[in-house]
Amino acid sequence: MSTQTHYLAWQDKAKTGQWFAVGVLDSDVQASRYRFRYIAGAQRAQEEAEFPLLLEFRSLTRAYESSELFALFRNRIIAPRRPDRKEYLRNLGLDDDAEPLEILSLNGGTRVTDSYEVFPKLEKDSEGKFTCRFFLHSWQYMDQSMQEKIASLRPDEELNIALDLTNPIAQLRVQIQTKEYSMLGWTPQYVVGELAELTAKYSNLSNQISARVVQVNPQSAPSEQRVLIELSGNMGDHEPMNGPDFKPLVD
Repeated sequence: MSTQTHYLAWQDKAKTGQWFAVGVLDSDVQASRYRFRYIAGAQRAQEEAEFPLLLEFRSLTRAYESSELFALFRNRIIAPRRPDRKEYLRNLGLDDDAEPLEILSLNGGTRVTDSYEVFPKLEKDSEGKFTCRFFLHSWQYMDQSMQEKIASLRPDEELNIALDLTNPIAQLRVQIQTKEYSMLGWTPQYVVGELAELTAKYSNLSNQISARVVQVNPQSAPSEQRVLIELSGNMGDHEPMNGPDFKPLVD
């Protein structure tokens, strides 16, 4: 069985702006088996931010199973017959025959009508090596000179990463910088905790992790899909996404 794991995150937009990991989706596409469970982060989100349970998943302590991808996730993937599908997939760096979960891993499933985001579980091989791709976050809030710098980025250009302790909302974020240390934007929040733990173990994050530009999409692309970044490196004995919030509430 080839199982893929994705997490569902929810943002408390009403008060703090904080993100919580609240659920886990396990998918065996070949066998048409899908399972959704809430994780401990959902309980914490309820306690700290009054997280409302999803209508499709009304119980914290039930494992939901289906032979089809649940509507909550399916509706966040571009329809096969959309006339702009090819261009959309090209912006994601994917082929025309990309699988739905491949698309979901990169587009995050974000919608203007709700506060949810989907992200893939970070996986490492037997030697501790990993690779993940995501889009540069919040670059559009940078000044004009930095936005011009983004437009000049080229595929395979190497980048720097650095912990950012100055953000008043997220408290801890990870910056993406040029090799000349000009800040371009940030990583998605779901990788921040993992990179922070690696920093605590190995002192210098850049010695363990490298970043590069995969592609820069034209200005006509959605702003959240402008610069595709790849992180790769070695996690050693660190087990990604193994903290208390990620523990399923039912076996």
